[in-house]
Amino acid sequence: MQNPFDPGYYDSSALSQMGFKAVGKNVMVAKNCTLINLHNISLGSHVRIDGGTTIVAGDAGVTIGHYIHIGGGSFLLGKHGITLGNFANISQAVRLYTTNDDYVGGAFTNPMVPERYTNVATGPVTVGKHTIIGSGSVVLPGVQLATGSSVGALSLIKNTTAEWTVYAGNPARAIKARKVVDSDGTVEARLLSDI
Repeated sequence: MQNPFDPGYYDSSALSQMGFKAVGKNVMVAKNCTLINLHNISLGSHVRIDGGTTIVAGDAGVTIGHYIHIGGGSFLLGKHGITLGNFANISQAVRLYTTNDDYVGGAFTNPMVPERYTNVATGPVTVGKHTIIGSGSVVLPGVQLATGSSVGALSLIKNTTAEWTVYAGNPARAIKARKVVDSDGTVEARLLSDI
């Protein structure tokens, strides 16, 4: 008997017929995800996007590299562009924002108000290769997570990070160095040769 609570996944074959900008091989997107503006979303190979995730792409696009996992309940607001580098891992309920209302005051807030009356911060978000973002973390507009960055759960990332460094907190700060993965690049090259 099929579990009625498990919606399952679309595979690469089905996804390639839906109007995405690009779809690689071995891609799985849960059927209960919400993806807006498919023509601006590129999915690399060996990608899995789990249930309840929302991805909204603007004209700048959302580009998801190879060997990527996006945990359930995540939210990627990509109006001004999001790029996920190869081997990145987005844990459950992570939020990536390329726009952010002004919380200090002096301007209207929310997307239903004409833009000329708001003071919205904008900027693309880049998640470097081998980066991992812990559950419940929030990344604000304009942030670049450098190669190998590690972000602890429930962190607020509002500044660009350094390579191979562990961050945590609200706001996040550097905690310690992170051990480099595949320092000579041989495993990465082997895996990417399969694309």
